[in-house]
Amino acid sequence: QVQLVESGGGLVQAGGSLRLSCTASGRTFSSYYMGWFRQAPGKERQFVAAISYDGRSIYYVDSVKGRFTISRDNAKNTVYLHMNSLKPKDTAVYYCAARLSYSTAAYSRPEEYDYWGQGTQVTVSS
Repeated sequence: QVQLVESGGGLVQAGGSLRLSCTASGRTFSSYYMGWFRQAPGKERQFVAAISYDGRSIYYVDSVKGRFTISRDNAKNTVYLHMNSLKPKDTAVYYCAARLSYSTAAYSRPEEYDYWGQGTQVTVSS
């Protein structure tokens, strides 16, 4: 089992940047496929980005391509989401999620993940 803790959210003006971090407990972080999702008020949880256990396979939702970058540091048990050129429509609670898997497929549905963090609020003002 793994516990996930997100950090790095906050209030930023449109065009600004934030870096979210998600740190996992346990010694097997390198065995987990990691994803970032977001949920705005009144909307369903949406896939944002995912990264395979070894960092070699990366996927993004089209709306963040070229602006967001997912990365991981297995030595630090941490996955990151670097967000640039933020827009008001990026406002949401951002969640990291983990799936015990060595697959390099694209897992973009919430039900495909086993563990979730508590979320961190990102607010982008216009």
